[in-house]
Amino acid sequence: MNRTHTRRFLLAGTAALVAAPLVAPRSALAAAEQQALVDRATLTVNEIMTDQHAGDVKPALRRARAVMVFPRVFRGGFIVGGEGGYGVLLARDGGGNWSSPAFYSIGSGSIGLQIGVSDSQIMIFIMNDRALNAVLQNQFKIGGDASIAVATIGAGIEGGTTSALRADIVSVAKSRGLFAGITLEGSLMSRRNNDNAAYFGRQVSAEQIVLTMEVHNPGADNLRAALANFSQG
Repeated sequence: MNRTHTRRFLLAGTAALVAAPLVAPRSALAAAEQQALVDRATLTVNEIMTDQHAGDVKPALRRARAVMVFPRVFRGGFIVGGEGGYGVLLARDGGGNWSSPAFYSIGSGSIGLQIGVSDSQIMIFIMNDRALNAVLQNQFKIGGDASIAVATIGAGIEGGTTSALRADIVSVAKSRGLFAGITLEGSLMSRRNNDNAAYFGRQVSAEQIVLTMEVHNPGADNLRAALANFSQG
């Protein structure tokens, strides 16, 4: 190798060494926000499922084909109000193994006499393949598909669980430490493809994450373990 080629080789190697530490932190930083959401979702599952009234919620999780967890959904406004938040979708296979999470947002608008701001932890149980396939569309409006029955386990929740489990989608909410009735009718759930790419390091669809389970991030293992633990009957 002549002197000119040697110099070029050394310069290229130096540039690669300088660039390498810049790439890794950016990638880690990109996934940090998504990991924080996954961690909050894990806390939400633990808090809802260990509540004194959780006995009425657990049957929904045991029978669910998939589950969505939204750690904080905000609702508020004066005259014109709205709600929204970010969460994750996980499904399980025939052996009971839970997938890694796909990232979603939920939001809606409403008009009415409402004053104040509140936030809720929400779990949405998807009870069958038909409902899961509907949710896996790029956008899914709760109540927008007449063939998909939606039910809410509301405030007090006792006594309404049996009838609710006949629905395709069942939701439960906990607000300020108490189970609360919440209406998700008209809410729009949308994929967050950029979050999926950041969390798994490449472009990947929600189907690849939750159905074929082609990707895995060990950062979601605690969430998967919590769902596995509470779905044992």
